[in-house]
Amino acid sequence: MHIDQQVRGPLARRAGSLLSALALSAAVTVSGLSQAKAAECENPDELTFAIIPTEETVAELQLYKPVTDRLAKMTGKKIQFFMPTSYASVVEGLLSKFVDVAVLGPYTYVIANSKDPNVEVFATYAKKKGHMQEEGPGYKAALISKKGTKFTTIDSLKGATVGLTDPGSTSGNLMPRVVFSKVVGMDIDKFFGKVAYTGSHELSAVAVGKGKVDAAFVATHRFDNVVNKGEIKLEDVNILWESKPIPQDPFVYRKPLCEDIKKNIRETFLGLHKEAGAKKFLANVK
Repeated sequence: MHIDQQVRGPLARRAGSLLSALALSAAVTVSGLSQAKAAECENPDELTFAIIPTEETVAELQLYKPVTDRLAKMTGKKIQFFMPTSYASVVEGLLSKFVDVAVLGPYTYVIANSKDPNVEVFATYAKKKGHMQEEGPGYKAALISKKGTKFTTIDSLKGATVGLTDPGSTSGNLMPRVVFSKVVGMDIDKFFGKVAYTGSHELSAVAVGKGKVDAAFVATHRFDNVVNKGEIKLEDVNILWESKPIPQDPFVYRKPLCEDIKKNIRETFLGLHKEAGAKKFLANVK
Protein backbone atom coordinates (compact mmCIF):
# COMPACT_ATOMS: atom_id res chain seq x y z
CA MET A 1 0.00 0.00 0.00
CA HIS A 2 1.07 3.58 -0.57
CA ILE A 3 0.82 6.08 2.26
CA ASP A 4 -0.18 9.57 1.22
CA GLN A 5 -0.12 12.96 2.90
CA GLN A 6 -3.15 15.26 2.54
CA VAL A 7 -2.12 18.43 0.72
CA ARG A 8 -4.22 21.23 2.14
CA GLY A 9 -5.46 24.35 0.46
CA PRO A 10 -8.66 26.23 -0.16
CA LEU A 11 -11.47 24.06 -1.46
CA ALA A 12 -11.81 24.59 -5.21
CA ARG A 13 -15.20 25.84 -6.19
CA ARG A 14 -15.52 23.82 -9.33
CA ALA A 15 -15.51 20.02 -9.53
CA GLY A 16 -12.70 19.96 -12.10
CA SER A 17 -10.45 21.78 -9.63
CA LEU A 18 -11.51 19.38 -6.89
CA LEU A 19 -10.33 16.43 -8.96
CA SER A 20 -7.01 18.17 -9.66
CA ALA A 21 -6.56 18.70 -5.94
CA LEU A 22 -7.29 15.02 -5.35
CA ALA A 23 -4.67 13.97 -7.88
CA LEU A 24 -2.11 16.19 -6.17
CA SER A 25 -3.13 14.82 -2.77
CA ALA A 26 -2.51 11.26 -3.93
CA ALA A 27 0.93 12.05 -5.35
CA VAL A 28 2.95 12.85 -2.25
CA THR A 29 4.14 10.79 0.70
CA VAL A 30 3.39 11.18 4.37
CA SER A 31 5.59 13.65 6.18
CA GLY A 32 5.29 16.22 8.91
CA LEU A 33 2.01 15.08 10.46
CA SER A 34 1.07 17.68 13.04
CA GLN A 35 1.35 16.75 16.68
CA ALA A 36 -1.75 17.27 18.81
CA LYS A 37 -1.16 18.39 22.34
CA ALA A 38 -1.68 15.53 24.80
CA ALA A 39 -4.27 17.51 26.71
CA GLU A 40 -6.24 18.25 23.54
CA CYS A 41 -6.10 14.97 21.63
CA GLU A 42 -8.93 12.46 21.70
CA ASN A 43 -8.42 9.02 23.24
CA PRO A 44 -11.73 7.12 22.96
CA ASP A 45 -12.25 3.68 24.53
CA GLU A 46 -13.35 2.30 21.16
CA LEU A 47 -12.93 3.21 17.51
CA THR A 48 -15.62 3.04 14.83
CA PHE A 49 -14.62 1.97 11.32
CA ALA A 50 -16.80 2.51 8.24
CA ILE A 51 -16.66 2.04 4.47
CA ILE A 52 -18.75 3.57 1.70
CA PRO A 53 -21.55 1.12 0.86
CA THR A 54 -21.26 -1.59 -1.76
CA GLU A 55 -23.78 -4.16 -2.99
CA GLU A 56 -23.13 -6.43 -0.04
CA THR A 57 -21.73 -4.48 2.89
CA VAL A 58 -22.16 -7.56 5.11
CA ALA A 59 -19.76 -9.45 2.83
CA GLU A 60 -17.41 -6.46 2.94
CA LEU A 61 -17.46 -6.73 6.73
CA GLN A 62 -15.99 -10.24 6.41
CA LEU A 63 -13.43 -9.01 3.87
CA TYR A 64 -12.34 -6.23 6.23
CA LYS A 65 -12.25 -8.48 9.31
CA PRO A 66 -8.43 -8.91 9.13
CA VAL A 67 -8.21 -5.10 9.07
CA THR A 68 -10.49 -4.57 12.06
CA ASP A 69 -8.80 -7.42 13.97
CA ARG A 70 -5.35 -5.92 13.37
CA LEU A 71 -6.67 -2.44 14.18
CA ALA A 72 -7.87 -3.74 17.56
CA LYS A 73 -4.51 -5.39 18.19
CA MET A 74 -2.44 -2.36 17.19
CA THR A 75 -4.50 0.27 19.05
CA GLY A 76 -5.67 -1.76 22.03
CA LYS A 77 -9.18 -0.46 21.35
CA LYS A 78 -12.49 -2.17 20.78
CA ILE A 79 -13.41 -1.75 17.11
CA GLN A 80 -17.00 -1.17 15.98
CA PHE A 81 -17.99 -1.58 12.32
CA PHE A 82 -20.54 0.97 11.12
CA MET A 83 -22.74 -0.37 8.31
CA PRO A 84 -23.75 2.71 6.27
CA THR A 85 -26.81 3.22 4.10
CA SER A 86 -25.23 5.82 1.80
CA TYR A 87 -22.01 7.70 1.09
CA ALA A 88 -23.47 10.66 2.97
CA SER A 89 -24.03 8.59 6.12
CA VAL A 90 -20.29 7.85 6.33
CA VAL A 91 -19.49 11.56 5.94
CA GLU A 92 -22.04 12.49 8.61
CA GLY A 93 -20.55 9.84 10.89
CA LEU A 94 -17.11 11.43 10.57
CA LEU A 95 -18.44 14.95 11.07
CA SER A 96 -20.39 13.95 14.20
CA LYS A 97 -17.32 12.11 15.60
CA PHE A 98 -19.26 8.84 15.54
CA VAL A 99 -16.91 7.37 12.91
CA ASP A 100 -13.15 7.55 13.55
CA VAL A 101 -11.63 5.65 10.61
CA ALA A 102 -13.17 5.23 7.17
CA VAL A 103 -12.71 4.28 3.55
CA LEU A 104 -14.17 7.01 1.32
CA GLY A 105 -14.38 7.71 -2.38
CA PRO A 106 -12.23 10.61 -3.65
CA TYR A 107 -15.19 12.97 -4.09
CA THR A 108 -16.72 11.86 -0.78
CA TYR A 109 -13.43 12.80 0.89
CA VAL A 110 -13.49 16.26 -0.71
CA ILE A 111 -17.05 16.77 0.58
CA ALA A 112 -16.09 15.61 4.08
CA ASN A 113 -12.86 17.63 4.24
CA SER A 114 -14.59 20.78 2.98
CA LYS A 115 -17.03 20.52 5.88
CA ASP A 116 -14.38 19.56 8.44
CA PRO A 117 -10.60 19.80 7.72
CA ASN A 118 -10.06 17.33 10.58
CA VAL A 119 -11.00 14.52 8.19
CA GLU A 120 -7.51 13.56 7.04
CA VAL A 121 -6.16 11.11 4.46
CA PHE A 122 -3.50 8.72 5.76
CA ALA A 123 -3.36 6.03 3.05
CA THR A 124 -4.49 4.85 -0.35
CA TYR A 125 -3.52 1.90 -2.51
CA ALA A 126 -2.70 0.65 -6.01
CA LYS A 127 -4.56 -2.17 -7.74
CA LYS A 128 -3.34 -5.12 -9.77
CA LYS A 129 -4.67 -5.52 -13.31
CA GLY A 130 -8.15 -6.95 -13.31
CA HIS A 131 -10.90 -7.52 -15.87
CA MET A 132 -11.67 -3.86 -16.59
CA GLN A 133 -9.34 -2.36 -14.00
CA GLU A 134 -5.86 -1.33 -15.15
CA GLU A 135 -2.80 -1.80 -12.95
CA GLY A 136 -1.83 1.21 -10.88
CA PRO A 137 -2.92 3.73 -8.24
CA GLY A 138 -6.00 4.90 -10.11
CA TYR A 139 -9.26 3.68 -11.59
CA LYS A 140 -11.65 5.02 -14.21
CA ALA A 141 -15.31 5.83 -14.57
CA ALA A 142 -16.74 3.71 -17.38
CA LEU A 143 -20.05 4.00 -19.21
CA ILE A 144 -21.30 0.50 -20.01
CA SER A 145 -24.27 -0.96 -21.88
CA LYS A 146 -25.40 -4.53 -22.45
CA LYS A 147 -24.15 -6.26 -25.56
CA GLY A 148 -26.88 -7.32 -27.94
CA THR A 149 -28.92 -4.18 -27.35
CA LYS A 150 -29.22 -1.16 -29.61
CA PHE A 151 -27.08 0.88 -27.21
CA THR A 152 -23.71 0.58 -28.92
CA THR A 153 -22.65 4.24 -29.11
CA ILE A 154 -22.94 7.33 -26.95
CA ASP A 155 -25.37 8.87 -29.44
CA SER A 156 -27.63 5.82 -29.24
CA LEU A 157 -28.12 6.51 -25.51
CA LYS A 158 -29.86 9.86 -26.04
CA GLY A 159 -33.22 9.57 -24.26
CA ALA A 160 -32.24 6.25 -22.60
CA THR A 161 -32.27 5.27 -18.93
CA VAL A 162 -28.88 5.49 -17.22
CA GLY A 163 -27.78 4.33 -13.79
CA LEU A 164 -25.67 6.45 -11.47
CA THR A 165 -24.32 5.21 -8.15
CA ASP A 166 -24.75 7.74 -5.35
CA PRO A 167 -24.68 11.56 -5.19
CA GLY A 168 -21.38 11.31 -3.28
CA SER A 169 -19.69 8.99 -5.80
CA THR A 170 -16.77 10.24 -7.87
CA SER A 171 -17.03 7.89 -10.84
CA GLY A 172 -20.73 7.19 -10.41
CA ASN A 173 -21.95 10.79 -10.22
CA LEU A 174 -19.33 13.56 -10.30
CA MET A 175 -17.47 12.42 -13.42
CA PRO A 176 -20.66 11.81 -15.43
CA ARG A 177 -22.07 15.21 -14.48
CA VAL A 178 -18.88 17.23 -14.88
CA VAL A 179 -16.76 15.44 -17.48
CA PHE A 180 -19.14 13.29 -19.55
CA SER A 181 -21.59 16.19 -19.86
CA LYS A 182 -18.89 18.00 -21.86
CA VAL A 183 -18.68 15.02 -24.22
CA VAL A 184 -22.40 15.24 -25.05
CA GLY A 185 -22.51 19.03 -24.81
CA MET A 186 -25.29 19.21 -22.24
CA ASP A 187 -26.31 18.21 -18.71
CA ILE A 188 -26.78 14.47 -18.48
CA ASP A 189 -30.30 15.01 -17.11
CA LYS A 190 -31.15 16.53 -20.49
CA PHE A 191 -29.21 14.01 -22.58
CA PHE A 192 -30.63 10.88 -20.96
CA GLY A 193 -34.35 10.24 -20.71
CA LYS A 194 -34.08 9.09 -17.08
CA VAL A 195 -31.27 9.16 -14.52
CA ALA A 196 -31.57 6.74 -11.58
CA TYR A 197 -29.36 6.17 -8.54
CA THR A 198 -28.81 2.45 -7.87
CA GLY A 199 -26.94 2.76 -4.56
CA SER A 200 -23.66 1.08 -5.56
CA HIS A 201 -21.39 0.37 -8.52
CA GLU A 202 -22.09 -3.34 -8.16
CA LEU A 203 -25.85 -2.79 -8.37
CA SER A 204 -25.36 -0.54 -11.42
CA ALA A 205 -23.41 -3.27 -13.22
CA VAL A 206 -26.02 -5.89 -12.35
CA ALA A 207 -28.81 -3.55 -13.48
CA VAL A 208 -27.18 -3.27 -16.90
CA GLY A 209 -26.76 -7.05 -17.12
CA LYS A 210 -30.43 -7.64 -16.25
CA GLY A 211 -31.70 -4.88 -18.54
CA LYS A 212 -33.12 -2.76 -15.71
CA VAL A 213 -31.20 0.25 -17.05
CA ASP A 214 -29.94 0.84 -20.58
CA ALA A 215 -26.50 1.92 -19.43
CA ALA A 216 -24.62 2.85 -16.26
CA PHE A 217 -21.52 4.65 -15.06
CA VAL A 218 -19.37 2.34 -12.94
CA ALA A 219 -15.91 2.35 -11.37
CA THR A 220 -13.63 -0.09 -13.18
CA HIS A 221 -12.39 -1.77 -9.99
CA ARG A 222 -15.93 -2.11 -8.63
CA PHE A 223 -17.08 -3.67 -11.91
CA ASP A 224 -14.35 -6.28 -11.44
CA ASN A 225 -15.91 -7.25 -8.10
CA VAL A 226 -19.15 -8.17 -9.90
CA VAL A 227 -17.24 -10.22 -12.48
CA ASN A 228 -15.38 -12.05 -9.71
CA LYS A 229 -18.70 -13.00 -8.12
CA GLY A 230 -19.96 -14.42 -11.41
CA GLU A 231 -22.81 -11.93 -11.76
CA ILE A 232 -21.61 -10.48 -15.08
CA LYS A 233 -18.81 -10.97 -17.61
CA LEU A 234 -16.64 -8.33 -19.23
CA GLU A 235 -17.67 -9.67 -22.64
CA ASP A 236 -21.32 -9.06 -21.72
CA VAL A 237 -20.94 -5.28 -21.92
CA ASN A 238 -19.96 -2.51 -24.30
CA ILE A 239 -17.60 0.10 -22.88
CA LEU A 240 -18.82 3.29 -24.54
CA TRP A 241 -16.72 5.84 -22.64
CA GLU A 242 -13.99 5.97 -20.00
CA SER A 243 -12.69 8.86 -17.93
CA LYS A 244 -9.07 9.68 -17.26
CA PRO A 245 -7.60 7.89 -14.20
CA ILE A 246 -9.01 8.88 -10.80
CA PRO A 247 -7.04 8.43 -7.54
CA GLN A 248 -7.99 5.28 -5.65
CA ASP A 249 -10.21 5.41 -2.56
CA PRO A 250 -8.56 7.20 0.37
CA PHE A 251 -8.40 5.83 3.91
CA VAL A 252 -9.07 8.59 6.43
CA TYR A 253 -9.16 9.21 10.15
CA ARG A 254 -10.14 12.09 12.36
CA LYS A 255 -7.14 14.35 12.99
CA PRO A 256 -7.94 15.09 16.68
CA LEU A 257 -7.23 11.47 17.65
CA CYS A 258 -4.08 11.15 19.77
CA GLU A 259 -0.90 10.77 17.73
CA ASP A 260 -0.08 7.29 19.04
CA ILE A 261 -3.54 6.10 17.98
CA LYS A 262 -3.11 7.57 14.49
CA LYS A 263 0.36 6.04 14.22
CA ASN A 264 -1.05 2.61 15.07
CA ILE A 265 -3.92 3.08 12.60
CA ARG A 266 -1.39 3.80 9.85
CA GLU A 267 0.69 0.80 10.90
CA THR A 268 -2.43 -1.36 10.77
CA PHE A 269 -2.63 -0.83 7.02
CA LEU A 270 1.12 -0.65 6.31
CA GLY A 271 1.74 -3.95 8.06
CA LEU A 272 -1.36 -5.78 6.88
CA HIS A 273 0.76 -8.08 4.71
CA LYS A 274 2.10 -9.59 7.94
CA GLU A 275 -1.33 -11.01 8.77
CA ALA A 276 -1.99 -14.47 7.34
CA GLY A 277 -5.73 -13.85 7.31
CA ALA A 278 -5.39 -10.75 5.12
CA LYS A 279 -4.50 -12.66 1.94
CA LYS A 280 -7.98 -12.29 0.42
CA PHE A 281 -8.15 -8.59 1.31
CA LEU A 282 -4.79 -7.95 -0.37
CA ALA A 283 -5.41 -10.26 -3.35
CA ASN A 284 -5.98 -7.43 -5.83
CA VAL A 285 -3.73 -4.85 -4.16
CA LYS A 286 -0.38 -4.18 -5.79
